[in-house]
Amino acid sequence: MPTARERVRLEITGEIVEAARRQLAEVGAAALSLRAVARELGMASSAVYRYFPSRDDLLTRLIIDGYDTLGAAAEAADDPAAPPAERWLAVCRAVRSWAHGHPHEYALLYGSPVPGYAAPPDTVPAAARVGVVLGRVLGDAARAGALPEPAGGGGPALVTAEAVAVLGGEHPSLDDAARVRALLAWSAVYGTISFELFGHLVGSLTDGDRYFDRAMSELARLIGL
Repeated sequence: MPTARERVRLEITGEIVEAARRQLAEVGAAALSLRAVARELGMASSAVYRYFPSRDDLLTRLIIDGYDTLGAAAEAADDPAAPPAERWLAVCRAVRSWAHGHPHEYALLYGSPVPGYAAPPDTVPAAARVGVVLGRVLGDAARAGALPEPAGGGGPALVTAEAVAVLGGEHPSLDDAARVRALLAWSAVYGTISFELFGHLVGSLTDGDRYFDRAMSELARLIGL
């Protein structure tokens, strides 16, 4: 059980993070400032620096929290008892729904890079959570014999061993070509959502929901679900 001092620290840290999220919505990630967060909370900027030594530390916290809440939404949407194509679509819908509900956090994760900021390696596990869910759908389909047999051939592997572990693991039905298609589909999920969220599909569609479902179903077919 945390001590009283630890509870106070957790509470203040949470208040700083929430204020930073509001700043994110108002001014964007590039203009995020610890001093502005301190002013909003009525704190001395030196006090905020005791919790987050730099703007980059605060950005990293926002990024990890964003990836974690997005990953949790994807995990909650996946029903292992459902057919693979239905699982895929449910997870993709959950990612889109989260993006619509958290547009500024989505932009932080998948929009333009923040000038001068480089995400540290400890953001990677959180960033991979959605990919792990989609990879599990693919791997379960392979183990159930629901994927087409690989065509064989091809040159040196394009997909790294680290990505293989995420994209369904090792299985005879999952050759490098299948994993390339899966990686293409994974990136296309975010591309479709980003085009919609950032206004690039305005005037192009009569029904965004139906278009999204059609696009995700086409991606499911691409990878053999």
